[in-house]
Amino acid sequence: MKIRRSGDRGLADHGWLRSFHTFSFADYYDPKNMGFRALRVINEDRVEPGRGFGTHSHRDMEILSYVLEGELSHKDSIGNGSVIRPGDVQRMSAGTGVLHSEFNPSKSHGVHFLQIWIVPDRAGYAPSYEQKSFSTEERAGKLRLVASPDGREGSVTIHQDAKLYAGTFGDGQRVHYDLGPGRYAWLHVARGSVDVQGEKLNAGDAAAIEQSGPIDIAAASGAEVLLFDLG
Repeated sequence: MKIRRSGDRGLADHGWLRSFHTFSFADYYDPKNMGFRALRVINEDRVEPGRGFGTHSHRDMEILSYVLEGELSHKDSIGNGSVIRPGDVQRMSAGTGVLHSEFNPSKSHGVHFLQIWIVPDRAGYAPSYEQKSFSTEERAGKLRLVASPDGREGSVTIHQDAKLYAGTFGDGQRVHYDLGPGRYAWLHVARGSVDVQGEKLNAGDAAAIEQSGPIDIAAASGAEVLLFDLG
């Protein structure tokens, strides 16, 4: 298991946006941290009230947004407009090309969210969009599947052999995940702290696990985690 500590991430501070980059992104370049398997980007973003990302383009990328606090307004060139709130998972397949914008609609509160990019299994998909909500109860004390290649269990569908689980845990709660043969896991701690295979991980920390078998996660304090199961 390899640990990626929060303090070792890249940081971009634009005033209205404060963004930590787990992997190389924009002006932050680290050849040792270019991604993990098909997982290319995990940016932890905080956007000031009334600010946001103007219209910009993407192509051939599966983009997931996961809001931790506040609200994020989305608009795109394929006709979608929505507000993403805690518990929501938004998936935008950029495919052959899409324009979109993201904005904090609040005049008084910041928005704190994770932007995740996964490389698709091939280029040239038609752009598409999906958003689903997963209640607090669905994620409490367990790992809830929120993204998968086939949309199983009500998850959003991504064009890649990858599954994403989300869970929230109270002090002392534990969860066990069996990583199958030939699979790889990336565990990102969004909030709180957990013990994983004898290592303590705090908010913003992550662990790459490259050996199949059981993964034991115990919340050292109230925690929210994302677990990627990757081919």
